[in-house]
This record gives sequence, C-alpha cells and structure tokens, in this order.
Amino acid sequence: MSVKLRLAVTIFFFLIPCVVINAQDVKVIKLNALEELLKPHNDTTYVINFWATWCKPCVNELPVFNEAHTYFKNQKVKVILVSLDFKKDLQKRLKPFLKKNPMLPNVFLLDEIDYNAWIDKVDSTWGGAIPATIIFNNNNKLFLEKELTFNELKTHIIKSIH
Repeated sequence: MSVKLRLAVTIFFFLIPCVVINAQDVKVIKLNALEELLKPHNDTTYVINFWATWCKPCVNELPVFNEAHTYFKNQKVKVILVSLDFKKDLQKRLKPFLKKNPMLPNVFLLDEIDYNAWIDKVDSTWGGAIPATIIFNNNNKLFLEKELTFNELKTHIIKSIH
C-alpha cells in the first residue's frame, strides 16, 4: 500500500468515529436558552426544526436537515434540531437514536414540559404539531408546521437569504 493511500485510509478511519461521536452530542436546554436560539444575532439565517423520536413524520424529515446542513455549509446558514423528547428519555431513546441516525446539525433537547409556556415564543400561529420549522434572520421569519422535502426547505432558505 502506498504512503498516500495508507495516510488517506488512516485519516478516513480517524474522522468517521469523530463524526459519529459529535453527532451524539445533545445539549439539554431550558426556555431561556431556546429564547436565545430564536434571536437573530448576526446576518446568519437560522433554520430550527422541532421534532421528536416518537414522531414518524419528524423522523422521516430528518435527512432533509442533514442535506440542508451540507448544502448550505459554506453560506451563512445554521441548521439546528430541537428535540421535544422527554429529558428522562435522553439516554435510553434519543442518544441511541442519534447513534443509529447521525445528525450533522447541532441537536438540542428542550427540557420544558409546559408547552404553553414556550410555543408562542417560537411562533404565535403554532398549534403545537410537529414537525415544525422556523427559518429566520434579521430581515425575514417563516414558520412551517409540516413535513418538508429538501427542495421545499432549500427554496424557503434561499428566499429568506435574499
């Protein structure tokens, strides 16, 4: 095996475990941290998806956010996934799910069981159904309470950017 090939194989096998480990990181947040996530702090467009492991349309939609994360990685777009699973299910349900289905965007677990206390802070039109996605920046805000395809999400993000 050539030195270049050996180096490439070594790098490949070194990086793959890092991606999987990072994909399993889940930060548990409370309402104040969610409120901070919902504030545009710069000229970045934020895409925040609310989902749960027990929601079949949410799980079906997750690859769309992986694809968007990759597609917009060189632009000022940040994709964030906010799980609505219960905190008690973090170790036995959410982390195993993410290990089996690695996510590229940051994953947060919202530890707030009183939905009425925070749903309107995300969007006053939100009826509470998931999946739900908010796309926003300093100039635009769009709330979608439905399962998205990649082309739909991409179109909405591009419109928000311009």
